[in-house]
Amino acid sequence: MIALSGVSFGYGDHLVLDDASVAIEPGRIVCVVGANGAGKSTLLKLMAGLLAPRRGTVRCFDRDPRTRPRRLLAQRLAYVPQSYSLAFPFTVSEVVLMGRYAHRGPGLLGLERDDDIAAAHEAMERCDILALADRRFDAISGGEQRRTLLAQAFCQRAEVILLDEPTASLDPAHAIALFTALARERDERGAAAVVVTHDLNLAARFADRLLLLDGARLGADGPPVEVLGSDVAARAFSVRLHVGRLPGTDTPFVVPT
Repeated sequence: MIALSGVSFGYGDHLVLDDASVAIEPGRIVCVVGANGAGKSTLLKLMAGLLAPRRGTVRCFDRDPRTRPRRLLAQRLAYVPQSYSLAFPFTVSEVVLMGRYAHRGPGLLGLERDDDIAAAHEAMERCDILALADRRFDAISGGEQRRTLLAQAFCQRAEVILLDEPTASLDPAHAIALFTALARERDERGAAAVVVTHDLNLAARFADRLLLLDGARLGADGPPVEVLGSDVAARAFSVRLHVGRLPGTDTPFVVPT
């Protein structure tokens, strides 16, 4: 689905990623973790074709994502950035329906079909924002805005969802609900998700695979519990992480020691 081979990228003289190679497969939740400034958001933007690598290649569905028309790419790939702003006072339901644009006819004025409305309703229900459908996007809280953007991505029904810190500003219940929804997308549709996150507990609990960025390089790639408990993780985060299991369950938890 997505493959990076020997990718390097920097801002000016500052190298953010160095010789990164990784492949994202269908039906997997992949969390990207690392210290601040480790290159996590940059990695996501490279996957989405929003940045061009200095060296190496990026392929999304066997093509360079920068050469594919954005509307066609959006039929298969959804990207939710850390921040998002709108120039006009759209309602929540209108923002969610924007996720269907790539599946409609050319032109922003294409009318929504019944399946578009159904997809938006399901996505809003999944993200617990149906009650906000008629509210203005710029008049709701930051957490509610985040859930609206997540609903837009689910409404898009893409094969790959790229999420940059999606649980920022979410309360614990909605953060868990988000990852539960991603797991449902994986299990029911075979969708893949790549999630940049600082919430190591949610990453350990829900991810099928963990990518750890350390000093501009891919320091580790593997099962979450193994990666987080490794010496590489201790070096990357400058603190040793203890990974355990909640009593009477298989649910992992992570605490710094």
